[in-house]
Amino acid sequence: MAILLIFFVLQCCDMATTLVFLRHGVPEGNPLVSAAIHLSSHPAIGLGMLKVLGCGLGILAYRSNRRRLLRRINMLFAACVVWNLAAIALA
Repeated sequence: MAILLIFFVLQCCDMATTLVFLRHGVPEGNPLVSAAIHLSSHPAIGLGMLKVLGCGLGILAYRSNRRRLLRRINMLFAACVVWNLAAIALA
């Protein structure tokens, strides 16, 4: 269960750092996220919808015993959060 909790925390951290760097004028590099942000009335809404979808997929992976997949995704999102923090620091 801890791996799923870490997944949720990383999703929240990624969303928060993404919103901060967008506020500092740093453009979003992921085309899917960028499209969702531009299609919504506020960046937090588009990003939030993607995070809800991602959390649903995380729950599905957990329930289907795909723990190794979740560990790898957690490493990917940890790297994304670090990347976002670096973008904020350089902005």
